[in-house]
Amino acid sequence: MLVQKKRKSVITTNSRHRFRKYPNIIKGIEITKPEQVWVADITYIRTDYGFNYLHLITDAYSKQIVGFELSDDMKAESTAKALKMALKNRKYPDRKLIHHSDRGIQYCSNEYIKILKENEIKISMTENSSPGDNAIAERVNGILKSEFSIGNGFRNHLSALEEIKKSIFIYNHKRPHRSCKMLTPINAHLIGKYKLPDYRLKRKQKNELSLKNNGEK
Repeated sequence: MLVQKKRKSVITTNSRHRFRKYPNIIKGIEITKPEQVWVADITYIRTDYGFNYLHLITDAYSKQIVGFELSDDMKAESTAKALKMALKNRKYPDRKLIHHSDRGIQYCSNEYIKILKENEIKISMTENSSPGDNAIAERVNGILKSEFSIGNGFRNHLSALEEIKKSIFIYNHKRPHRSCKMLTPINAHLIGKYKLPDYRLKRKQKNELSLKNNGEK
């Protein structure tokens, strides 16, 4: 009776499908400006009537959520609505852009790939199931669910949509990011003149220091 009941989880990625899967072309690249790389992901939202799904497009440089769609399904049409919003909101339409996502069927579908190609956007996808391959998207999901409490659930779709719209607005306009020199995503997207920290280098240095300290003991 003292064992906590495990909450039902939802798998939002189905990579077992017939559609083409693309290689990871952002691995190791330096992100230096807004609208150089967009990251996409889907996360589940609990309601009293079942699960809803939040489709997100985030700019990897500024961390601004540039497109989103809340739906009661995970169809490619719903995912494409978030992409179309992001395209409509572009500030730098002449820049070469890469779209990075997992290998879910929505992102590999003919409809979604067609939109990317029509807008001359390069396609990048994770190469395994590791969350680290799409870390920025996972981080944004975590911020919205923990700091803005959208992971706690809602009564229905309409109440969830209303609250999520407010949360994304506050996130974009008022929530500063350390990696963006403490700028809010909306300001970081407009200014775009800072260098993102290289966490891979910091992690490597930390590991080397740890090995050195262990060797000296």
